[in-house]
Amino acid sequence: MATDIKSIKALEVPLVVVLGECEIMINAICEWVPGSIIELGKEAEEDLEVRVNNRPMGAGSAVKIGENFGIQFNFIGDPKDRTDATGGEGSGGSSASDDVNAEDLAAALLDGQI
Repeated sequence: MATDIKSIKALEVPLVVVLGECEIMINAICEWVPGSIIELGKEAEEDLEVRVNNRPMGAGSAVKIGENFGIQFNFIGDPKDRTDATGGEGSGGSSASDDVNAEDLAAALLDGQI
């Protein structure tokens, strides 16, 4: 199992930080021009959602790192949710090994094996 875990930990998955979301009519999209503004309906001080493999993993605040943005976590989901997001069942991806599932990985994380 240790070899499988190392292989899984080496995988890259998409990470997205969600600033906000809204629904908008297609007609409004057609009218966009440079300088257009869209209100996202989220308080400026609210945490930003962090998604891995399009699954919510945690939340945090935007920070500036040099000339780049980063995120400082204020909440992180449990290890099982995090391992599920790396490609386990239901995420749209396939697991690296049929012998290793998200529950085994979560248990190994909690036991300090990873």
